[in-house]
Amino acid sequence: MTDTSPHVPADLLADATALAGDLAALRHDLHRTPEIGLELPRTQARVLEALEGLGLEVTTGTGLSSVVAVLRGAHPGPAVLLRGDMDALPVTEDSGEPFTSEHPGVMHACGHDLHVAGLVGAARLLAARRDQLAGSVVLMFQPGEEGNHGARIMIEEGVLDAAGERVVAAYGVHVVSAMIPGGVVTGRPGTAMAAADQMYVTVQGRGGHGSMPHLAADPVTVAAEIVLALQTAVTRQFDAHDPVVVSVGRLAAGTTDNVIPGTAEIDATVRTFSAEQHAVIPDRLIRVAEHIAAAHGLTADVTYVRGYPVTVNDPGEVARAGRVTRALLGEERFRTAPRPVSGAEDFSYVLEQVPGAFVFVGATPPGADPATAPYNHSAHARFDDAALPLAAAVLAGLALDRLADG
Repeated sequence: MTDTSPHVPADLLADATALAGDLAALRHDLHRTPEIGLELPRTQARVLEALEGLGLEVTTGTGLSSVVAVLRGAHPGPAVLLRGDMDALPVTEDSGEPFTSEHPGVMHACGHDLHVAGLVGAARLLAARRDQLAGSVVLMFQPGEEGNHGARIMIEEGVLDAAGERVVAAYGVHVVSAMIPGGVVTGRPGTAMAAADQMYVTVQGRGGHGSMPHLAADPVTVAAEIVLALQTAVTRQFDAHDPVVVSVGRLAAGTTDNVIPGTAEIDATVRTFSAEQHAVIPDRLIRVAEHIAAAHGLTADVTYVRGYPVTVNDPGEVARAGRVTRALLGEERFRTAPRPVSGAEDFSYVLEQVPGAFVFVGATPPGADPATAPYNHSAHARFDDAALPLAAAVLAGLALDRLADG
C-alpha cells in the first residue's frame, strides 16, 4: 500500500444510500424464493437481470449456477475480486418477515440474500465510476457456500483469472443478525474464521442380552469412552492458545433397554484455528478412537471428512478495510474483532490463493439487542435492510482503494 489515506469518493455512501430501495427490493425477492446448494437457477437469473445495462463481461458456471462479471476500468491496472454468496439453508422460516420464504423448508437464514444485493449495489457504484478505475473488478456471485465448496469449484473454473490475469486482492462481507450492532463493521488480521471438519465413527461390537454383557462385546460403553477421550485429547495434545474444538452432535446405538447392540455411532464436528492444527488433527483423533476400541477388543471404523480450511485475512488488507470503513461511515464504525469466529466459510479457498479481507457487517434489526437477537442460521433470524447500502459501499470502496494503489 502506498498511501495511508483511503481513495474513497466523498459521494460513495450517498450514492449507495440512493440505491437502498432497489437493493432492498432485490433482497426481498431473493428471500421469498430461496434455493439450496450448487444449482440456483432462479437466483442466477435474478442476478443476471440485475446486472443488465452495466457494461460487464458476464459468464456463467458449468459445474454450478454461478455468475462471474468483469467490470473493466477506463485505465489499465490490476484486477481485484468482490464476492457474494447466493445459497440458502434447509431451514423452515419463522421470522415473521412480510417477505418470508415461499419455499417450505428453505430459508435465507444466513443473510446470503443481502450479500447478493450488496454485491449488485457495489457493481452499480463501480460501473458509475468506470472512468476513475485503473484496472478491473471481478464480481463473484457464488452458489454452494453452505457446505458445498462452491468457492473451490469456481476457482477450478477460473474465477480468479476471469479478468485475464490473476486478481491481486479479494474482498468479501458477511452480514450478521446478532452479536454486532447494526451498521458496525468488524474484522481482524490473521485467522478470521475456523476450519470445520467432520468425523464419523462406527464402533463395531457384538450384540447380546443386556443381562449378560460378558457374553457380548458392548460398543455403547466404548463409544462413550471415545466421546470423553476426544475431549481429553484436545486439552492435552494441543496448545491452549491455538485451540481445537470437538463437539459430538450425534451418539446413536441400540433399539431397547435390554439388548446390547452390535454397533454404536458417533458424529462430531471438529474446529481448528490454524493451518498447523488443521494438518495434524485427523491422525490424532482417529488414533484415539481406534486405539480405545482396540483396548476393549473392538474395532472403530473412522471416516474423517475435510471441510473448509481456516479463513485467514491479510493484515494489510484488513487495515485497508478499516480505513475504508472509517472514511465511509465514521471513526467508530469499524472495530477490530477480538477473536476469530468459530464458524467456517468457503471464502477461505479464495484467501488461500490471494491476499484479501473478509469482514462482518452488523445487520441486527433496530430495537433488538445484539447479545440476544436470533443469530444466523436460526429460523427466527432477521436482518436489517439498512446493511445493504453499507455493504455495497464498503465493497466498492475496497475495490476503488486497492486499484488506486496500482
